[in-house]
Amino acid sequence: MLKGKTAIVTGSTSGIGLGIAEALAKEGVNIVFNGFGDTAEIEKLVADTGTKFGVKTTYSPADMSKPDEIAQMVADAGAVDILVNNAGIQYTADITEFPTEKWDSIISINLSATFHAMKAVIPGMRTRGWGRIINIASAHGLVASANKAAYVAAKHGIIGLGKVAALENAQKGITVNAICPGWVLTPLVQKQIDDNAAKKGISAEQAKAELLAAKEPTMQFSTPEQLGGLAVFLCSDAASNMTGASLSHDGGWTVE
Repeated sequence: MLKGKTAIVTGSTSGIGLGIAEALAKEGVNIVFNGFGDTAEIEKLVADTGTKFGVKTTYSPADMSKPDEIAQMVADAGAVDILVNNAGIQYTADITEFPTEKWDSIISINLSATFHAMKAVIPGMRTRGWGRIINIASAHGLVASANKAAYVAAKHGIIGLGKVAALENAQKGITVNAICPGWVLTPLVQKQIDDNAAKKGISAEQAKAELLAAKEPTMQFSTPEQLGGLAVFLCSDAASNMTGASLSHDGGWTVE
C-alpha cells in the first residue's frame, strides 16, 4: 500500500533518520532526504538509495531552524504522504550553566521544526484524505535526565504537540504518532560516549557499558533498522486506527 507514496524524513543523512528512510524506501516509498553532511557523500547516498530500492530520491538542504526553508522543502516535494520529524541536536549542562543560545537552537530544531513541518504538510494530507506523521521523540520525552533541560523539554513537547495534531486530524485519514527510542548508537550518542570516556579516562567500550547500565535493562542499543521497521508499521493498514500514541523502543528504560 505504500508503493509510490512520498516521504520527507528530516535528519536522514545518518543515524535513525537514515534507517527510517531506507526502511520506507524498501517498501517502495519515494524519499526526500534532509540533513547536513559532506555534499558528495549525500549525493551518493541519495543516488544509491534510489537505485537500490527502485524509488525516486531527492535531497533538501533545508535548515530545520528556519521555518521558510521548511515550508519550501515541503512545497518542492509536492504531495507529501509521510512526514518523519527526526532532525535533532543535543547539548548537556546544568540549568544554571546552560547557554541561552544552546537552549534556543535545541528548541528550534528539536521542537519548533516539527510544528512548522506538520503545519506545511497537513493541508495536503487533508485534501488527499491520507497521511502519516511520525515524530521521533525519545525516552526523554517520557522521563528526564539531569543536564538535558532543553532536550527533555523539546522531546516532551513533541509528544504533546503530536497529541494535539492527532486529535485535530482524527477523522481526516491522518495519523500522528511518536516513537520514543532509548539509546541508539548514532553519531550523537557516540559523541556522548567519547566525551565520557575522555572525561573519565576509560575506554570507549567501558563508557558504552556504563551508558547502557545506567538506563537500559536489556544492556543493548536499539538500532536504526529496528526503528525503521516500527516506522513502516505505523504507516501500514495495521496501524490505521493508532494515533496520538507514544511507542517506546528503549530496552526497558521507561519501565523502571
